Amino acid sequence: MAKRWFIICARLGFGLLTLIALGIQFKITAQLPNFNPVNFFSYFTNLSNIFASFVFIISALYLIKRRKPSATDDIIRGTAVLYMSITGVVFSALLRNIELGVLLPWINTVVHYIMPIVVVLDWLYQPPSTQLVARQILFWLIFPLLYIVYSLIRGSIVNWYPYPFLNPAKVGGYAGVALYCLGMLVTFFFLSWLLMKLGNSLKRNIP
Repeated sequence: MAKRWFIICARLGFGLLTLIALGIQFKITAQLPNFNPVNFFSYFTNLSNIFASFVFIISALYLIKRRKPSATDDIIRGTAVLYMSITGVVFSALLRNIELGVLLPWINTVVHYIMPIVVVLDWLYQPPSTQLVARQILFWLIFPLLYIVYSLIRGSIVNWYPYPFLNPAKVGGYAGVALYCLGMLVTFFFLSWLLMKLGNSLKRNIP
């Protein structure tokens, strides 16, 4: 019982904290003269944090109702874990030292450090109830590929890119973008394999 409520409170708490943090950041960003709401929701960080927050909140409600997760629930939760892992790794490796503009330091800490770590720890503490298989990695890959295509096409039209490594003018053209994307693809498959392996081998703490 104690373990169940620990997970419920942790998921609800961190899910709501992240949504509140992003809401505050949206309000601050909206005060800029050149604010574009589409730009705000074009950051992979914001999208992955919003998605993970809702997954946390919904899964907490399932635990309250004692609803056992289905295979689909596990895949969706694994999607959130993977995307948050990518968010944390890419930010730490490529974006940690760039100018963050009006992004508040504590919000930066929540969305780039705390939430990725918490989501992964939650996966390790309470792994999926069903066995995940390799073909599910292809499902996880759909959104990142669509995101890159969207960012490049929209960026070429409006001359705005969410991240420097997606801007051909800053990385030596589209060849540079392709190299960065290749590196992220390798990272994606490694993290996917690792999370799936751990999820299938670890024991759940509650039924």
